[in-house]
Amino acid sequence: MARPITTVSECSDVLAAAAAVGRTRGLVRGLACLIGHAGPARTVALGRMFYGCHLLSSEKGGFAVGKTKRGKGTKCMVLADGKGIPLGVLSASASPHEVTLAEPTLQKVRVPRRHRGRPRMRPERIIADRAYDSDPLRRRWQRRGIELIVPYRRWKRQQPFYDGRKLRRYRRRWKIERTISWLGNFRRLQTRHDRILSVFSGFCHLTCLLIPLSYF
Repeated sequence: MARPITTVSECSDVLAAAAAVGRTRGLVRGLACLIGHAGPARTVALGRMFYGCHLLSSEKGGFAVGKTKRGKGTKCMVLADGKGIPLGVLSASASPHEVTLAEPTLQKVRVPRRHRGRPRMRPERIIADRAYDSDPLRRRWQRRGIELIVPYRRWKRQQPFYDGRKLRRYRRRWKIERTISWLGNFRRLQTRHDRILSVFSGFCHLTCLLIPLSYF
């Protein structure tokens, strides 16, 4: 092939050059040996192309996934203001009770001030349903200057924190229920498909950002 182009004009020269290469280096003989020893085609193991986090030998799972009466899932604890705008959100396992997750959810609240200063983390009052009925929780928040407005359960006889005037504000609890329904409008949060908790929490924070832009 290093010769000038005019000398390689005929096909016979090219075939002769290929035959010479086969005689000198044994190319033809090597190819014949490969064809003779070739066996049946092997099946490729597709499982080797995936990592362990994609193929699991046990049941489906993930971080912060707990058992409930309806199955397994993750709770999205939300704290909103008087207009229904989310102020703090916490993604946790569905197994623990809401009372144990109340304080961690309150720690997620960071409301910036108009002027300089630390963000506000302690609201004046919090309205919740009967699932948060706990006198120790009321005492702890009362020491921090937070008023917890939660009706007592019907079977409780002693109600030291009961005040009929406070329960009038309990009628505003429909606003947090409306916020929860807004969260349910996003299909990504209806069913958790993400194994990593940080990815699911990121979509929760993104939803809380889109709610003020969409509904207000």
